[in-house]
Amino acid sequence: MTGTAGQLRVPGRFFECQKIPVPPLPEQHRIVETIESYLTRLDDAMATLERVQRNLKRYRTSVLKAAVEGRLVPTEAELARAESREYEPASVLLERILAERRRRWEEAELAKMKAKGKTPKNDKWKARYVEPAAPDASELPELPEGWCWAGPEQIAAHEKYALGIGPFGSNLKVTDYREEGVPLVFVRNIRADSFFEDDAHYVSVEKAIELKPHIARAGDLLITKMGEPPGDAAIYPFGRPDGVITADCIRLRAHPTLMSTPYLLSAIRSPIFQRQIVSITKGVAQKKVSLERFKLLAIPIAPLSEQYRIAREIDRLLSVRDAALNTVLRQAQRVIRLRQSILKWAFEGRLVNQDPNDEPAEVLLERIRAERSAGNGKKQPRTRRVNTRTASA
Repeated sequence: MTGTAGQLRVPGRFFECQKIPVPPLPEQHRIVETIESYLTRLDDAMATLERVQRNLKRYRTSVLKAAVEGRLVPTEAELARAESREYEPASVLLERILAERRRRWEEAELAKMKAKGKTPKNDKWKARYVEPAAPDASELPELPEGWCWAGPEQIAAHEKYALGIGPFGSNLKVTDYREEGVPLVFVRNIRADSFFEDDAHYVSVEKAIELKPHIARAGDLLITKMGEPPGDAAIYPFGRPDGVITADCIRLRAHPTLMSTPYLLSAIRSPIFQRQIVSITKGVAQKKVSLERFKLLAIPIAPLSEQYRIAREIDRLLSVRDAALNTVLRQAQRVIRLRQSILKWAFEGRLVNQDPNDEPAEVLLERIRAERSAGNGKKQPRTRRVNTRTASA
């Protein structure tokens, strides 16, 4: 190829210098017929594999949809009735955790006032407490018995910075990047569900301490807040050192006695949550979700024991699906290689049987050369194309 990157061309002299394997003319026809026959079957096979691949992708969506609709495993309410026992509905557990959160805040505020030598005269100071944002689930479908809707802020752990986003631009710049230290987590890591890239970037330990509100720990749920659309999610893996999330990442550290993080991951990836993400996505060139809008989204919460059962069943079903998908991808690669092999065999004379009665290609070429010599090597004049519109005018 010659020319610039935008205008690369194959030089004309290249074609003049190339050698082309030429079989006898009848054999050429047989080769073409055989190639078309094989490639038609390969095209059909590839179409089938692509259809299976699309179905497997839809299967994953169906599994996640069934999971958050209470249709994947028996609900805790059903099992409790069958076993004649009590169970704690998710709404009761959520209320208890929210009450505990308020109690902890009040104890911390009283401790601060006591340290300053102050004693509250009444309970008006309690009005300063800000309740976690509750979602508006009025337009959402009814959940199974024992389930409830909750917002990300409501299910977050009691600790400070349990729900947050990456640092703003000026707080973390490219000049802060190092070749070793505390790893940075980017949107691409979350999308690929991979945090062990060779081109990883780091910040110094001192910078990481400065960025403490943005630290990701093993088991944290990380969500993208930009993309087409936002809402990709992954769990920060165990065995990975603490990292610092970058801009356009959301970190949610769930309350351990309310949420199973694997279940929460599936709920975030489910169609019902992804539709909510789309509805709050803003922007043209770069579509984003703000943390304030994210806090108002609704997550379907099952009783904790049911969450564990759902997560195990999702893992089992999607493992089978992933194995099937890998098989499909391997077969698709085989089809591609076989297509190339067929063309290779064709031009090596190994695709069809050769007929000794066929006129050799060399004899045919000699006759063509002789005909050209008889015509003194002159090319036939090109037929001039008539402009019909000009002629009619």
